[in-house]
Amino acid sequence: MTIKPFVGAKAALICQGHILTYLRDDRPGLPWPGLWDLPGGGREGGEAPVDCLMRELEEEFGLRLPPARLVWSRALPSMQDAALDGWFFAGRLMPEEIAAIHFGDEGQRWEMMALDLWLSRPDAVGPLQARTALALSEIRLD
Repeated sequence: MTIKPFVGAKAALICQGHILTYLRDDRPGLPWPGLWDLPGGGREGGEAPVDCLMRELEEEFGLRLPPARLVWSRALPSMQDAALDGWFFAGRLMPEEIAAIHFGDEGQRWEMMALDLWLSRPDAVGPLQARTALALSEIRLD
C-alpha cells in the first residue's frame, strides 16, 4: 500500500476526562518552545501514520498501545508545512498504562491534564488544541 506523504502524527490520548500532555523543551530554534504539547512527532522513513505515532509514543512515554485503542484519525494540513499532511489521532488510555509511563528525554515534564484546561490554556500548541476539539466534537472519549 502506498502512503501519501505526510510529516508526522500526534494524538489526543484521554483517560477519565484527562489528556496526556507534556511541556516542550525551551530551546532556541525548537518549534513551540516551552509550550504544552501532545504525544507524537515526525515521520521516519516510510512509516504509516499509526506506526509513526506508536513509535513516538514509545520513545516519549515508554508506552505501547494496541492500535485498536485509537478510535478517531484524520489527515490534516501539517502545522509546519500546510502543503503536506500531518495525522491526528484520538484514543483512550487506561489507568494502568498511565501508571507505567517512563518519560523520555524530550520535554521538561508530562501531565495528565484536565481536558477543559488543555483546551483553554494559552501556553499550549494552539493547532493541537483545535484538533483535539475537532475529534471530541465527533466522538466521546471520557
